[in-house]
Amino acid sequence: MADCVKLRTFTAGFSTLTVMRNYIIADNQELTRFALESLLRNDEENTVFRASDKAGLVTLLKEHEIAVVLLDYTLFDFSDEDQLLIVAERFKQSQWILISEELTPQFIRRVAYSSHQFSIVFKDGPLSEIREALQATSRNNRFISQRALEVLLSQQQEEEKPALLTQTETEIVKAIAQGKTTKEIAAERFSSIHTITTHRKNIFRKLGINTAHEATKYALRAGLIDSSEFYI
Repeated sequence: MADCVKLRTFTAGFSTLTVMRNYIIADNQELTRFALESLLRNDEENTVFRASDKAGLVTLLKEHEIAVVLLDYTLFDFSDEDQLLIVAERFKQSQWILISEELTPQFIRRVAYSSHQFSIVFKDGPLSEIREALQATSRNNRFISQRALEVLLSQQQEEEKPALLTQTETEIVKAIAQGKTTKEIAAERFSSIHTITTHRKNIFRKLGINTAHEATKYALRAGLIDSSEFYI
């Protein structure tokens, strides 16, 4: 569920991190895990752990309460932001760097305004932002990327109504709620995995959600599925 990798000093063209740190990488994307570990690999005083799910993450935080968690929220098994905030509140000495491809404006505002423990960057942003976030946490500060700041400062994002889903998107939401994987949905629809992934991103953006669990709740409210079709 969780394993650990010893690291050496973090020097990437700027001042060395002088504070000893425990890092927990909570990202189920192998390439991202490798990249994050590479950024930290030079500091032999620090230790990095990997968590593959929420239970493993909580176990590691019990053992290392003063830790920096690098989390891809959209790829992890938090059902919603409430669960994330509860865990952060439980471990008050932890710091979190959220690193995801997409986060809804509602999620960014909720997390940023609820706790000072969270830094926010995006995977498609410049590498310098992740480095700045790591430096900020070493000083017990937080870092909000330019893109996330624009969301927080924008006054036009208040209570926007999501666009209606197309017929295809509605069918894909139903399939997601039934527990089908992207690969399974693609096979059923004779589509590529890339096409279904694109549909999934568009659906999540329109509905203002981040996880499959939230998509399931939407499908139930919209009457797309019956509660007997899945297990909570």
